[in-house]
Amino acid sequence: MVGPQYDFLSNPLGAVRSTFDTAIAAGTDPSSFEGRDWGAIPLFRRFLFDQSGISQVPLLTPTSIRFLRPHTLVRYRGMIQDMPGNEFYVGAYKDGSVWRTNKFMDVSQYPICSSADARIWERRLLYCVPVPGLSPWTEVSAEEFGNLSMDWMSDSREKRRRDEESSDTPASGDEVQDSPNTKRMRESEHSSTAPHSSGAATDIVSSATRLGYDIGSNSPPCLVKIYDSPESEMKLNDIFEFVGILTSPELQEDNEDSDLSNGFSEDPLRHFPPNQVPRLHCFIHKKLGIQDFLQNNPTVEPKLDLVKGIREALLRHLTAILGNDDVTSHFMLLHLLSKVHARDNDLAVGKLSLNLTCFKKETVSVFGKKLTHVLKNLLPFTFCIPLTVEYLNTVSLAPKKNYDTNRLETGVLQLAEGSHLIVDETKLDAGTLNSVGVENCRLLKNLMELQQVEYDFKYYKMEMKTDTQLLILSEGKSNILPADVIVPFHPSSNSCSEAVTVEVLEAWRWYLATVRQLPHSIEQEMQKEVERDLVAARQEDRSLGPQDLSRLLTMGRLMSLSYGETSLSLEHWQMVKELERLRRQRLQ
Repeated sequence: MVGPQYDFLSNPLGAVRSTFDTAIAAGTDPSSFEGRDWGAIPLFRRFLFDQSGISQVPLLTPTSIRFLRPHTLVRYRGMIQDMPGNEFYVGAYKDGSVWRTNKFMDVSQYPICSSADARIWERRLLYCVPVPGLSPWTEVSAEEFGNLSMDWMSDSREKRRRDEESSDTPASGDEVQDSPNTKRMRESEHSSTAPHSSGAATDIVSSATRLGYDIGSNSPPCLVKIYDSPESEMKLNDIFEFVGILTSPELQEDNEDSDLSNGFSEDPLRHFPPNQVPRLHCFIHKKLGIQDFLQNNPTVEPKLDLVKGIREALLRHLTAILGNDDVTSHFMLLHLLSKVHARDNDLAVGKLSLNLTCFKKETVSVFGKKLTHVLKNLLPFTFCIPLTVEYLNTVSLAPKKNYDTNRLETGVLQLAEGSHLIVDETKLDAGTLNSVGVENCRLLKNLMELQQVEYDFKYYKMEMKTDTQLLILSEGKSNILPADVIVPFHPSSNSCSEAVTVEVLEAWRWYLATVRQLPHSIEQEMQKEVERDLVAARQEDRSLGPQDLSRLLTMGRLMSLSYGETSLSLEHWQMVKELERLRRQRLQ
């Protein structure tokens, strides 16, 4: 019985080298492979997707890194926090009369003797971190990972044993790692000879804060090396899942005479020690959205009856949490469905930031904590800022470029698209803001009004677009954060709600992630009706400005979407007007 031709999980480099040898044997010039594939990637796509091999690929976590072997296939999920630049490396070289490749590797399998027979290629570097504010329910549980990794490791050991018995060529990851000729290519740091022992894992965790990653997360930082992909495919703060080769942080002794990577440029990796930041050479990547983080994500069409039933249940839950304040719960639902769906110059169309007033410290301890807990259970990315004078005067909200380390140092406001940010202003007492505090207030205001965050590159500043839902809890109207909607909070009872099953929570998460992505339009007749109402409202209240009218249109859109409808109806428009009337009544 003939087994599989390649062991994609335990020895992915075997498939890379085999397809390279086949291409060279066919007479292809190795120089032509710069920036393109020679047939390896389709093999991995077929294994991962056509043969459902993706479910067998272990996820890189602080736990799994203790057990995963170098040069094996892994998955990694993270947000692109920094782009250190591109890296030159020896992509192909001659070993005697035989052409060999170093693609998807950090070290060479054989010594590189002559620079004349070497081909210098380029790969892109991405520094990725856990998604800020990632909710625990989105992560793979220890039990699920344990079952997956144990099955995978048991299977890989058996496959490795068969390969070693049947193969006469030095193609396995172990032989590459242990070869006396193994050559350092890029890294300049030294580490232990047991890179994925518990000691190395401890190094990764202990250095995490300094390198800018949340040690409470279920994912380590990772330096991902990208091949043959346009730069436009990826940008800062995008969330991706990468599948590729995990390389060993153990390094061989320097041999500067034959290290062809030295001298091309300043090493962009010197501030990313390999025993602290794992390396992943990427074969395949996929941009992730909110729906990709749902557990047991049902692939069902959002039919109106289904959506309406889920909406009613979620709204009842929000109302109970908010002390039976029906008006506030309706605005909360619209707020949770909001997203930036268009931009007109500096205007972010579709956002609906919410300022709940009448919150005191006592109120926050009762309703605020429960609301925060509910939102963390519903949304994949949530973050909370306790706004105080000390916080504003000391925190780094905006990312800053450090040219000494060539790193973009993260800030609190470097968030993934679709994040939810709660600002607790009830803790803000009288005090004096220093220059940092004043600048931080300006950054928060810009985020609120423009959905932009200003990144500081020392010699210049760059506005980066974002899409962040903002909820402010304050005693009075916030003077720092001018929200789109101000709603006085009027609870009529203590915050309470019935226990919610996991199945119901999953339905609510699916609802919030799905309906906010639906397209929406306003039919011509309905558009005329809306225009007449807006003109009448403007005549009745001259204080209404263009922003107020735009907000009403956004509320109409969100009200329709909350029912799963993609076109504004007269009924939903009337509901928006009544909701607005009740809100304004509270403001008087």
